[in-house]
Amino acid sequence: MRIFTLIRQVLDAEETVRVQNNAVALASSKLVMDTMDEYGVEEALRLREQGAEAEIIAIGVGPARLQDALRTALAMGVDRAIHVETDLALDALALSKVVATLASEESADLILTGGQQADWDSHALGAATAERLNWPQATWTTALALSGRTLTGRHDVDEGSETFTLDLPAVITTQQGLNEPRYPTLPGIMKAKKKETRKETLDRFDVVPTVSFERAEIQTKSRKLRILDGKDPQAAAAELINLLRNEARVIA
Repeated sequence: MRIFTLIRQVLDAEETVRVQNNAVALASSKLVMDTMDEYGVEEALRLREQGAEAEIIAIGVGPARLQDALRTALAMGVDRAIHVETDLALDALALSKVVATLASEESADLILTGGQQADWDSHALGAATAERLNWPQATWTTALALSGRTLTGRHDVDEGSETFTLDLPAVITTQQGLNEPRYPTLPGIMKAKKKETRKETLDRFDVVPTVSFERAEIQTKSRKLRILDGKDPQAAAAELINLLRNEARVIA
């Protein structure tokens, strides 16, 4: 069987976001694999370690710098990678067409992708990909096991969690709590240099973005600085309660 694990590259959570020329400036920033996608890579590796005879393929769609995230996946243990190189920003629906096309061409059986994309703050990619392929899907997965061609697992719902069973092929979205991603080892990093990364261009997928990104901005919140006179503690306390109740509206 073949397992696809989708890789996105995003700004490191410790980095400061900067905007330049109406776009987020990334040139001098540290970029990493999206954490949600790391869970997908780790789960694919664990399914194989639990006995599944699987080839694991990392898929990335993005600029040349995305190859760094793909190399990380290869160093973790992924077998090979496919990099569709483009500087065009693709929304979830457009990206799902690329993923679905590659899944059909490669005869993939299982697609693992992050439940939420950190830079889009979107949950749509897994669902859009499953819809294009007419495959079943399970989202926000917190446990997964494979027996033959049947997946069993658990995922989050509003009321708590549900246990599910579905047959392959399928799309699964991953999240924190599913596993703890491993760090690439030195032998893994050395092996990754010899593994195949196939380059593709976006042109052949006939993709037209449905959303255009016009500009980026950083949200700022102004703070009201109010100093209370502490000479009269009771009056100050009463004024604080009044401000919290009627101005900040954080207490009833």
